[in-house]
Amino acid sequence: MDSNSKNFESAKQIFIAFLENKRLRKTPERYAILEEIYGRTDHFDVDDLYISMKNKKYQVSRATVYNTLDLLVECDLVTRHQFGKNMAQYEKSLGSKQHDHLLCVVCHKVEEFCDPRIQGIQNMVGELLDFEVHHHSLMLYGKCKECRAKEKGETKS
Repeated sequence: MDSNSKNFESAKQIFIAFLENKRLRKTPERYAILEEIYGRTDHFDVDDLYISMKNKKYQVSRATVYNTLDLLVECDLVTRHQFGKNMAQYEKSLGSKQHDHLLCVVCHKVEEFCDPRIQGIQNMVGELLDFEVHHHSLMLYGKCKECRAKEKGETKS
């Protein structure tokens, strides 16, 4: 069993327990949405996920996708990001290492990066302020290499 399958199975067990605890229905559509998300490696928005599900012939409504995403965020299986656009972006969180994001303000491309020094700063600040930090979110905004190259090419003309 590969790590994606293991992560999905673990996520499914967590989701089942969450739904039972909240006394919510355990529907095939909710599990299909979870499986679709845990099969992805990218950030996505609701429309991306909905279209992907429809293209695979799943009978899910847009409302079901929205509601299931809200539940998955609530039980920490999915992370919601607001990368400066009006639309929320999501990514799976179980089995994903802590990482941060670079956002290009020109083309809106999002890149992930991981630097252990940031975790050290988080721990140091938590100790200094006597605050138990559970996780953090860091977004750096700027211009990606491709957009900077295009700008340089346009100014030479």
